[in-house]
Amino acid sequence: MSELVPGGHLPLPGGSVTVRVPGPFDVSALITDDSGKVRGDGDFVFYNQPSASGARLHDDTLTVDPPRLRPGATRVTVVVSPADPGTPLGRLPAPTLHVSGSGGRAIARFVPPRPRQETVLLLAEIYRRGDGWKLRALGQGYADGLAGLARDFGVDVIEDATPSPAPEPMPTARPASAARSTLHTPSAVRTPSAPSPDADPDGFLGLVNSARSEAGSPAVALDARLASAARSHASAMATAGRLGVEGPDGVSVYQRITAAGHTYVTVGEHLVSGPRAPAEFVAYCLRTEQARRTLHDPAFTHAALAYVRGGRSGDTYWTALWARPLTPGGLSRTAAEVVDLTNRERARAGLRPLAVDPALTTAAQAYSADMAARAFYSHTSPEGSQPWDRAAAGSRMRTIGENIACGQRSPAEVVEGWMNSPGHRANILKRDFTHIGIGFAGGGPAGTYWTQLFGA
Repeated sequence: MSELVPGGHLPLPGGSVTVRVPGPFDVSALITDDSGKVRGDGDFVFYNQPSASGARLHDDTLTVDPPRLRPGATRVTVVVSPADPGTPLGRLPAPTLHVSGSGGRAIARFVPPRPRQETVLLLAEIYRRGDGWKLRALGQGYADGLAGLARDFGVDVIEDATPSPAPEPMPTARPASAARSTLHTPSAVRTPSAPSPDADPDGFLGLVNSARSEAGSPAVALDARLASAARSHASAMATAGRLGVEGPDGVSVYQRITAAGHTYVTVGEHLVSGPRAPAEFVAYCLRTEQARRTLHDPAFTHAALAYVRGGRSGDTYWTALWARPLTPGGLSRTAAEVVDLTNRERARAGLRPLAVDPALTTAAQAYSADMAARAFYSHTSPEGSQPWDRAAAGSRMRTIGENIACGQRSPAEVVEGWMNSPGHRANILKRDFTHIGIGFAGGGPAGTYWTQLFGA
């Protein structure tokens, strides 16, 4: 079974596919063609209209049989919203998508970043690629509910002048002959509330952003999910009476971050014992080069601090976490930067650049996500698959090579590490290779997992 991250995708077996989202949620689906727009009422599957050609909803489970979808359908988007329309998703447990094939065999699981004020979440999509079908994890939220969702799927929205206490209806659409359709929904205030003065009671954010400003770095914001992970890790270190990336329970600080619902494209941490107050902690971090570099790093956009007193040694154990959240755009930019740096190295050696191959990219991304989710690091998967096995699906390459790495915090760092290793360098500079795919995932014991797949 694959553990997916936002943007992760994998091929689906033939036959029907079942997706289930247990918990206090309403599951629905939108069926679209290549335009990404609905055609009519029959393209909505929800509690009041639980079936359409090739799709059937029963309680929290949606069954999709791709070959039986209406003619022209190329995509089914799985949507979740609170069963109680007045409850933001952020007040509920994180929705978890379970995907099974025919016979009930588990295929994949996806836990998106924990929503906040969003009231609707695009959880995943089943889409056609060539003669087959694939699943892509999304995790895209809408704070303005079904109205915002409807706009993106080609529905004109008319908002009433005054709010109504009634729950939002599912969008309705005209038959295919009509270009667009209309949704009536109550208007609502969408502006996020200002941060509470008590959100940073120790003044950590002010101290940090002052130091970052002096270094020319942008300010960071506090993140509740990072704070939860920081508290958990500081407590684990205090219990053990020692500092460490991995706690006595065998869980790394990075696994605590992803378990809290925060997925990241880059991450950093300070694990310290001794300081008695946040000002002392920040001063300590600014005194040493590596810690100062992390605190000043302009790549980070969010941070959190936690400390626990009274461990076995009587010391205070501190955990500060720094991250930039993972987004589909951020993942694409990270992969593109790895490709660019790789091609620069090839250009220096007088070699032609590698072209990005979608099939290699899919395989590389799935493997990085798998290593992070199942906490292993090897060219051989726990099931025994090799790089050429993973690249075979959808790829016409005759020769395959693979580089993997873990723990590096940036594309520059990972490419430099590969170039400093003779075996990895040989793959990057292999004259016969013509194509490349890049994968990245955060989490696991090492924090980051990188995959380069080469093909010719």
